[in-house]
Amino acid sequence: MMLRVSIVLMTLVSLVSCDKKRVFDEYHSVGKSWHQDSIVRFDLPKFDTTKHYNMYLNVRDNNNYPFSNLFLIVSLEQPGGLTTVDTLEYQMAAPDGTLLGEGFTDVKNSKLVYKENATFKDGAYKVHIRQAARQTGKVAGVERLEGITEVGFRVEKIE
Repeated sequence: MMLRVSIVLMTLVSLVSCDKKRVFDEYHSVGKSWHQDSIVRFDLPKFDTTKHYNMYLNVRDNNNYPFSNLFLIVSLEQPGGLTTVDTLEYQMAAPDGTLLGEGFTDVKNSKLVYKENATFKDGAYKVHIRQAARQTGKVAGVERLEGITEVGFRVEKIE
């Protein structure tokens, strides 16, 4: 029994330590459903202004997710107050309805490209993410988006 626990711990430590590209990786729970007015916020650390980075949105979803795509509105607030806002669409399921992403259970982790080869200025950055799901043919947004359990943001350095 003790040998199994030791092997599992060693495996977890090696997996975490192998992630040399990661400079920021954080998740926030949205509960059982993601309300349309709920904004997921991330305060980013200061980055090396001479390096280039890739940024990703991480989404954990399960079989309760009712759509094939996910629409997100992402705001990136830069030092000095300049904010860029992007409306993004990501494919979350195959044509047969099977969720995309990684995972062995009904919970899938999707690493979605946000910005590639980005640079940062010196100062504080903030990221705000909200869902913008709509049912086909309806103007009003989905008030409570089922099946999304956590939303994350990740920054990786380019080597």
